[in-house]
Amino acid sequence: MDAQSYASQIPGAESGRVRLSDCIEFMQADLVHVNPTPGNLEHHVSDVLMYDPLDEWTNVDDRIILAVGITYGSADFDQLLHRAANSNAAAVIIKARGAHMEQLRSVAERNQLAVLVAPRDADWTRLVALARASVMGASADSVSGVRLGDLYAFANAVASITNGAASIVDPLGRVLGYSTLPGQPIDELRRVTTLALQESTPPAFDADFKAVYAAAGALYIPSTYEGVGRLALAVRAGGELLGSIWIVDPGAGNAQAALEALDRMAPLAGLHMLHARSASDFGERRNGDLIRTLIDDPAHASFAAAQLGLDVTRGLAVAALTIARPESGSLDSVREIQRLLHLVTTVSNVQFRTSHSALIGSVIYAVFPCPGNDARALHRRVVQEIGAYSHTISSHPLIATVGGIARRVEDLPQSRTEALQALEYLLNREAVARGAGSIEGKAVPAVALYEDHRIPLNLMKIGRFVAEQGLGAADDIEAIRAYDEEHQTDYTDTLRAYLVSNGNISTMAASLHVHNNTVRYRIAQMAKTFSLDLDDPQKRLWLWLRLTTTDLSTQTRLRSMTMQER
Repeated sequence: MDAQSYASQIPGAESGRVRLSDCIEFMQADLVHVNPTPGNLEHHVSDVLMYDPLDEWTNVDDRIILAVGITYGSADFDQLLHRAANSNAAAVIIKARGAHMEQLRSVAERNQLAVLVAPRDADWTRLVALARASVMGASADSVSGVRLGDLYAFANAVASITNGAASIVDPLGRVLGYSTLPGQPIDELRRVTTLALQESTPPAFDADFKAVYAAAGALYIPSTYEGVGRLALAVRAGGELLGSIWIVDPGAGNAQAALEALDRMAPLAGLHMLHARSASDFGERRNGDLIRTLIDDPAHASFAAAQLGLDVTRGLAVAALTIARPESGSLDSVREIQRLLHLVTTVSNVQFRTSHSALIGSVIYAVFPCPGNDARALHRRVVQEIGAYSHTISSHPLIATVGGIARRVEDLPQSRTEALQALEYLLNREAVARGAGSIEGKAVPAVALYEDHRIPLNLMKIGRFVAEQGLGAADDIEAIRAYDEEHQTDYTDTLRAYLVSNGNISTMAASLHVHNNTVRYRIAQMAKTFSLDLDDPQKRLWLWLRLTTTDLSTQTRLRSMTMQER
């Protein structure tokens, strides 16, 4: 069977249009149809649209509309359903966000419009890609005898059609499937990558991969070493790069026919790869639940460790990673954090021969084993390597930290807490530096172990204790800051400079950019106004502790304000 007949077996391929029921069946994204009438299910679908209430209204005829960020009962929601119904839209996909199904069914029936409800934790980016791929015509459980998502069987089908050994590779270089047909020649590169299930060079740094990704269709890649050339195709769905297919040159004048076959199979490849990724979501959710139990629930941590197959005899450490974006709810941020999760998984697999990582909220957690005699050096090297590749994911900086080693599985929550504290500290530092304009140009990843910043992190704990116990209420620091605000004086900066310089007048004058006599006058006035005995070592210790801890807490508040403003 050739690619032409292979493609012709897709339901709806002849007409180029599919029904809403076809799309729902293919997407398999736990969508709930609140009003599945025969008329709604038979509605033809031509395209998918991301809806933004601030944009001008556009043509939505026969389109599935994804209502990102719109909630039931809002004016935007009511306006969208009214417009969509009057413009012959195929359906609207929303998230319930607390609304009852009966409420959604009622408003859908009132507008005579199909409304589909996505799970609260559904990835909008993936839903868009799935919906657009479904419009290509896939609506059955199998295509030409190949179960959707079975990339090994699909690779065999591709190899049979093109007469060349086939491999399917994701954007991070992982081999997702390869053909096993007998008699097809392979070279050493093919043998090595299929054994390791990983490309030897990451696609982001490989010229051949870059050429394939930039091409509009399948192309021939000549060999530059002992081996044979390749035929390759970038696989996309809805504009998203899913990976690539690589065929060992079939030779004997078959290359051109194979290239044409690859081009014709491009939509089918996208369907299979999307379906495979969707099928893996269950495993990712289970993995996430087990890791959440491992780092949050000491009572059941041993069970979770056993389910994950973790070796706890040498200890474990929790890593926390995120991307320092000014906003966290955009589609771009969702896409980037998912790509970071795949990067963490890949690097961990290479370094530890296993990976235990999951996305919880906006933070990726990874559980690192502690092999050898210098586990901390290995932990640092792993997060540094992730940081080295992070520029391929986002223009914003990666922040990555590793908590201390937990000698018992029950101690992992403490390692997670330490990793989070260090992560927040580095996020604060990055935000303050950017706000001050001291960071420009290319984003630089910030990676660290907990012990790298143990002193400021411990000072922040002391600061929280002082605040919670009310130990700093109405003390000298509060009085000085209040006086500065009321009288526009600089006593707080003068005191900070005094403590930093250990009372050295010349050093103080240089840091404050004033004359030595001005410094002496300010110190004398400050001591008189606030009755400060700066010769008392305990007094100096308390003042320095209060200044340092409040400065650190102020940085945290500044970052929160900066994030809200952006």
